Amino acid sequence: MTLQADQTPQTAHPNVDWAVSDGFVPYPEAVAFMEARAARIADGTANELVWLLEHAPLYTAGTSAKPDDLLMPDRFPVYETGRGGEYTYHGPGQRVAYVMLDLTRRGRDVRAFIQSLEKWLIGTAAQFDVVAGPREGRVGVWVDRGQEREDKIAAIGVRLRRWVSFHGIAFNVAPDLSHFGGITPCGISDPRYGVTSLQDLGLDVSMADFDTALHLAFTEIFGETRRVEAPSPDSAA
Repeated sequence: MTLQADQTPQTAHPNVDWAVSDGFVPYPEAVAFMEARAARIADGTANELVWLLEHAPLYTAGTSAKPDDLLMPDRFPVYETGRGGEYTYHGPGQRVAYVMLDLTRRGRDVRAFIQSLEKWLIGTAAQFDVVAGPREGRVGVWVDRGQEREDKIAAIGVRLRRWVSFHGIAFNVAPDLSHFGGITPCGISDPRYGVTSLQDLGLDVSMADFDTALHLAFTEIFGETRRVEAPSPDSAA
């Protein structure tokens, strides 16, 4: 099964394309599509794209992943990936947003870009009255649980090629948090720091409602979007 990048050249468009996939998207096909789309964005033949999806349970290893942090190597498929960061988990109930944006158009400031991704996630959480924020020395967006405990609710892991980003963010809406037990998430083993979700915080949020909040927060940071069809598996595969 493969995903095909749109082969039709596009003229420059002021908006970002916004696509949402139903069902689970296989990870290798998603990465192949992102790489092809990012190349076309860099060439000026495709619009920027934010692609929302879910994966079946899997672990990914970023460029800084340490072998000892993969605690259960046989639990779920494990994929090495070129994004920054360490081990992370993707699975049902977690909204993944793959972000293919052209930083040449956006200032070529990597730090500012990461901060914008953080603001996007913080603004999304705020729509559900969840106070979240970044932490010095810890990537992602965190929630204070009291008694010196903090839990991560959203992860960030991106890669740049020719100043176009791919990979992106993952926000825990209602995943099975026990699945994170097969790794040391992001290499952080300190027992004061764990993982949470909207559901874990007592919030019953549908993925559709979450996507609405995610979209609103995105437009406030990055600008308007236009809805397009999601990438689809090759029918011949």
